[in-house]
Amino acid sequence: MRFSDNFIQEVVDRTDIEELIGRYVPLKRTGANLLGRCPFHSEKTPSFTVTPAKKMFYCFGCQAGGSAITFVQRAENMDFAEAIEFLANRAGLPLPKESGVPQESGVSRKRVLEMNLEAAKFFRACLFDPAIGGVGMDYFRRQRRLSEATVKHFGLGYAPNDFGALRDHMRKKGYSDDELVAAYLCARSQKGKGVYDIFRNRVMFPIIDTSGNVVAFGGRVMDDSKPKYLNTSDTPAFKKSRHLFALNFAKNCCAEKMILCEGYMDVIALHAAGFEYAVATLGTAITAEHARIFSKYTQKVIISYDADEAGQNAANKAMRMLGEVGMDVRVLKLEGAKDPDEFIQKFGADRFRRTLEQSRTGFEYKAGRILSRYDLSDGAQKIRASGELCAVIAEYHSPVEREVYLSYAASKLELPNDVLRNTVEQIRRKRRSEQAARERQEAQATVKNFGDRINPDAAKDPKAAAAEEAVIGLLLMFEEYRNAVEKGEIPLSEADFVTEFHRRVFVSIMRRHASESGLHFELMGEEFDPDEMGRIQKMEVTRRQLSQNGPEIFRSAVAVLRGIRQDRQVSDMDLNTRLAYLREKKMKKNETT
Repeated sequence: MRFSDNFIQEVVDRTDIEELIGRYVPLKRTGANLLGRCPFHSEKTPSFTVTPAKKMFYCFGCQAGGSAITFVQRAENMDFAEAIEFLANRAGLPLPKESGVPQESGVSRKRVLEMNLEAAKFFRACLFDPAIGGVGMDYFRRQRRLSEATVKHFGLGYAPNDFGALRDHMRKKGYSDDELVAAYLCARSQKGKGVYDIFRNRVMFPIIDTSGNVVAFGGRVMDDSKPKYLNTSDTPAFKKSRHLFALNFAKNCCAEKMILCEGYMDVIALHAAGFEYAVATLGTAITAEHARIFSKYTQKVIISYDADEAGQNAANKAMRMLGEVGMDVRVLKLEGAKDPDEFIQKFGADRFRRTLEQSRTGFEYKAGRILSRYDLSDGAQKIRASGELCAVIAEYHSPVEREVYLSYAASKLELPNDVLRNTVEQIRRKRRSEQAARERQEAQATVKNFGDRINPDAAKDPKAAAAEEAVIGLLLMFEEYRNAVEKGEIPLSEADFVTEFHRRVFVSIMRRHASESGLHFELMGEEFDPDEMGRIQKMEVTRRQLSQNGPEIFRSAVAVLRGIRQDRQVSDMDLNTRLAYLREKKMKKNETT
């Protein structure tokens, strides 16, 4: 069941959008607005604007935009109803008793969180039951040397080697098989006649978000079964790319730096040793969303991945991702151990702390890997090494950084700075040329509306799409234009729209305008997803930036649409009817002249 418009409006009115978004993005005031780096795409120059007076946000870079509801939908991966519930709880507003939070799966986020909490309690009880969880406790205490306090701190557990242990427990608690499948706690048998536990004979790591909710699980198998690690798939409460393991603890002490590890046990070992600002991704490579999460909590990230080839390749990707959001990225080189967990067990926390202080910059790490592959006494190999180093240096935008790294490379290669500098500049000129060519292609595609996922019909008739955007932007801005359309003073209907998306927006605007409460932009989020809401707001923002928005502009855009509609109607006529129509039109024109 949906929330009433009045309740939604009260939630929006009770939400301080500046304070809300300020918890995710550092904002600086510029006049009546606030400016910051967009949390939804990587950017170095701030283009994300918050307008408190209108309770709106908009990014000029990626066109994300909307109300506080839209922001929460994007930031917390929620649907419209879930975002309202989130903001209502935040504002201390009790939810209407008759309302609910539906999902495509038929299971709400709240219900999944309740199931996860109950499952976490079950796994923990199994771990501390010697008859059931002995193998799991042995793994944690003997092999990993974890104290009971650490095991309890992270809520670790054990999933019995049984196809129905969790299922049966959850059924007794009132959860249906469909709900267990939606939460990724159970799976259906191939014949579809029943469900079985997904996690079996595994030590369990609950994934807890920054609000303290158990959103997912990771499980490590206790035998040779595959996969070694199994993680919850996406559910109504969880998206892998938007969570970090142990961030719920690390967020309290990570302002100076954070350590990015490869696995759960590395993080747990570091926290147990006093390094409580360590986190890990959840069985997946780092994503742009992860990078933006880091940027909300700290300015420096020290990458501590495994020393094998896969780990080092992953470190390269992480450096690039984190660098794109302006992070100070460093890499930890552990001598004598493959990962932080093993290092601390062998050498202790104090030595790890000293090693941490000696972490290398991203360039030093990359340069070290390149130089280790070549024999610099061989001319041909020195040339290849210099080419790779120059390509890396060319990636840095800051001239100061390039000069520092040029000096470093020149000393290692025993070559003059100027020789390497010329090579770097040649690479940068080539890349700029290639980038300019790509931007020209993208601009041409944008003009023709090719690749528009939100409004794919726009490519069929760019002229009509442009007129529709002008009409919608002006309707959003001015009530008098909506009144004129409603009363028929300006003839315009949904039949005049060529593109399906713009037609839907027009119908929504006019229906809400005619309602008792009138048009409230934020309520449109019930019909349109966050990407569509951003596009709708873009139409209004674009019009506000123009000085000419008077009635003649609106009438002109409407006339274009009606003319295009008329042309379509003529083209659909049979030949004789079309000729008769054109003769009549010509006669009327002659009479007026």
